Amino acid sequence: MKDKIKKYFKEFILFALVLFIVSNALSYYRSSDLNKSDFDIKSVKLLDNRTYTIAENKPLILHFWATWCPTCHLEAANIERISKDYEVITIAVQSGTKEEIESYLQKNKLSFKVVNDENAYYSKKFNISAFPTTLIYDSDKNLKFSEVGYTTTAGLYSRMALIK
Repeated sequence: MKDKIKKYFKEFILFALVLFIVSNALSYYRSSDLNKSDFDIKSVKLLDNRTYTIAENKPLILHFWATWCPTCHLEAANIERISKDYEVITIAVQSGTKEEIESYLQKNKLSFKVVNDENAYYSKKFNISAFPTTLIYDSDKNLKFSEVGYTTTAGLYSRMALIK
């Protein structure tokens, strides 16, 4: 019995390792078309119509998502958690009206800052073609990491620790 458990455990570890490698390779490939220039936006209009000034000399997470995206829904709690400790601006791409996005946020108990990209202005500016996509900038607003697809809370925190 112990031998069977060892065998299944080894197979599970191998499967997890292959899945990790494939998902990272896929993310790297999908991020090759992103706009990798420095972040040059000084302020954004949030969902509640407030103008939010991007903090200088602080790292920034720019997260593109959509209400209709199942992977974005799974990742939302991770973004919510990290938004409590770091500056996070999320861009809801073609996700409906202000009221529809607010309803989605309320239903899912999300409180991060949201820009409604109803006409896909920001997603075009950053050349985003898959959701979710997360861009991480250092305190000088240089792009340090990009992640296309699901990313874990631990992955987000580790990337932020590396750029400090």
